[in-house]
Amino acid sequence: MDARNSAIQTIRSEAQAVLDLIPKLDEQFDRAVELIYRCHGKVIVTGVGKSGHIGAKIAATLASTGTPAFFINPLDVFHGDLGVMTRDDVVLAISNSGLTDELLRVVPFVLHMQVPIIGMSGNSDSLLAKYSNVHLNVHVEKEACPLNLAPTSSTTAQLVMGDALAIALMEKRNFKPQDFAQFHPGGQLGRLLLTTAADVMRSADLPVIPQEMHLGEAIIHVSKGKLGLGVSLENEKIIGLITDGDIRRAMERWQADFFDHTVSDIMTRQPKTVLPTTKITEIQRIMQRHKIHSVLVADQERHLLGVVDHYSCMI
Repeated sequence: MDARNSAIQTIRSEAQAVLDLIPKLDEQFDRAVELIYRCHGKVIVTGVGKSGHIGAKIAATLASTGTPAFFINPLDVFHGDLGVMTRDDVVLAISNSGLTDELLRVVPFVLHMQVPIIGMSGNSDSLLAKYSNVHLNVHVEKEACPLNLAPTSSTTAQLVMGDALAIALMEKRNFKPQDFAQFHPGGQLGRLLLTTAADVMRSADLPVIPQEMHLGEAIIHVSKGKLGLGVSLENEKIIGLITDGDIRRAMERWQADFFDHTVSDIMTRQPKTVLPTTKITEIQRIMQRHKIHSVLVADQERHLLGVVDHYSCMI
């Protein structure tokens, strides 16, 4: 079998293992979600070897989606890490066989502390399943490994089950993009969700033009402004907006008479405005919905504060 066919077979095997999880989602899964949802402490994820690596990722996903969680290696529990565990916590213990010795040695301590255990294994008759308050069955028929030895499909199934838990909890908590951003302030998504109009707007040298200005002169001001627009004010409040598109369409309509018209003849009298506290993501939605490339930033009294254009949103 060549490399590409081998890769195809691997992907098919693991995809099938994931699809096979669907019939296994029963009341045990519902109980696991409810147990974590009502947990007043932390979710402590633990596992050994490849299951441990998957457990660390599951803990990270839970923590970033509103469920306080972290990973502990079972071996570290015997060297002081048990001290982080309280009765308010929930333990998510992962083992493909459900018989991993290092993991099972931790179970009596957890039971003694009366901390609920959610077991995740591929063996519903295992000791881990027996001693767990809730058991999530992630059994796979075979590994993608041609020798059926290396953890491949089994670890994929564990990972997907962990994701399923995290997403179910997100929906149960009505977790919003703004909540997600609070846990990801350093990434691009966090910047998008936390950045406001005031952070990116242009506030100096704004192209302000009076509504009685003739369009021939207005073209010059719009061009110098380099924003593709001009704003008309009255008593320092926004009363209209023209864009280079408005000017172009006016030239096509009036041709030689174009220079006889004024800004008031073509301006939009209720241009889209946002508050300086409006998030960039909301501004992007406004631009897409109304097919515009800029919005005006104003206060509650419609005093012009700045302009945010499409390029300002590309942070």
